[in-house]
Amino acid sequence: MPRILIATDSERVLQQVTEALGGEGVSFTICSSGKDVAGAVKDKRPDIAVLDLQIGSMGGMAVTMTLRLEESGGRLPHVPAIMLLDRRADLHLARRSGADGWLIKPLDSLRLRRAVKVVLDGGTFTEGLETPAGVASTAG
Repeated sequence: MPRILIATDSERVLQQVTEALGGEGVSFTICSSGKDVAGAVKDKRPDIAVLDLQIGSMGGMAVTMTLRLEESGGRLPHVPAIMLLDRRADLHLARRSGADGWLIKPLDSLRLRRAVKVVLDGGTFTEGLETPAGVASTAG
């Protein structure tokens, strides 16, 4: 079962994510500050990171960009990242950050589990984007 890093300073988001993704063998690393995520990735080697868009002074976009920069420099392993967006207008932030997937709040267990499965299987989960006709998509 996966090792999941969750980065949020919202108790509600933390509860929703752990309830949706928890189960036998699943372990969670919780970061309540975006600044702690890179260190947690280095120390804990999670299989996936679920990042809230708003996390204090360093939100999900900055965290994802930092992870990708550190990965490209060989300082961190690749960790797929799913960003939790506050609204559809935030899609451009997720796309620019290098996130492997994103969901638009409010969250529900089914969509969150599906997004994590798709991303862990090597796909992308791009909720809210239109898919051109004739193009296969793993979008939610």
